[in-house]
Amino acid sequence: MKNSLIGFFIGLAVALSFTLFAGENPIHIGWILTKSAFGSPYDLGLTLYYTAGLIFTGLSVSVAFKAGLFNIGAEGQLLIGSLCATVAGLLFPNLPFPISVCVATLAAILGGGLWALFPAWLKIYRGSHEVIVTMMMNLIAAGLTSWVILKVIPNPDSQNPESALLSANYIFTNDPIKKILGDSPASWALVIALLCSFLVWYFFEKTKWGYQVQVTGANPFAADRAGQPTKKLQLISFFISGALAGGVALVEILGNSGQFKIGFSPDFGFIGIAVALMARNNPLGLVVSAFLMGALHKGASDLDFETTTITRDFSKIIQGTVILFISVQGYAWFKRKKGSK
Repeated sequence: MKNSLIGFFIGLAVALSFTLFAGENPIHIGWILTKSAFGSPYDLGLTLYYTAGLIFTGLSVSVAFKAGLFNIGAEGQLLIGSLCATVAGLLFPNLPFPISVCVATLAAILGGGLWALFPAWLKIYRGSHEVIVTMMMNLIAAGLTSWVILKVIPNPDSQNPESALLSANYIFTNDPIKKILGDSPASWALVIALLCSFLVWYFFEKTKWGYQVQVTGANPFAADRAGQPTKKLQLISFFISGALAGGVALVEILGNSGQFKIGFSPDFGFIGIAVALMARNNPLGLVVSAFLMGALHKGASDLDFETTTITRDFSKIIQGTVILFISVQGYAWFKRKKGSK
């Protein structure tokens, strides 16, 4: 993680230096990013809102990596999970709290997990590449959720592309995080995300099944020869991966808006890939990388207003540069370790 942090800050410095070509002061741009991310309790709350979503999708990518699979379908899985949570809330509006939240959460993780099983099955039993299949399923998920929201469960009181509102039973009530952070979108979902990080770490570091998954990911052929149920382990891992992505429903549907708004995700699924890479698939280190990426994403939102030539899309340049330098630092670390043996 130390090497990743070094790579992060070097990459950030290099990315900020690019603003010189646009006639901007890199120090001024860095100050805007910092002020926008942490300038007020509400700004911090938005940063933590992004952090919670990125923890879920980062864990999703990381779990698949551990099993030797590359899940870039977290964006589609979180959409399906959020849709399932919304539908569950509309079907059973009178369930008392907290049973209602448990039902919606179960629907979200099942929706995300089951959506991930299909590409996993194609990969394991038909030899299809999971990257291609999950990419295609992201598009299917986006189209499917849009159709359901607009045609089946639209909000009759709004012209916006969004679902009907869930009853108050499905929203995190008496949320102290919102009160502390100025009624920001941050919620109990952040605490649940942190708990999931610990549970995933415990699973891989302290349980037999977690060890077997890592062995399978390191060398599936050797694991198969050793008698491990490699196909079963990979299927379960991909299901867990999708279920974690579905956990974003807690961040947005139950913790913030109380409805499904088309386009609510600021690319949680794709930024989660960068979060997992930065943490080198360490579930605990992933919390730090999610926070840093969340701060960058929130910070860049004010560039449209504070500068004349730099827009919020600059965050993508920062993310790409940071990932590049994190990879360089990781390679240098590997070479040093190899040379010391």
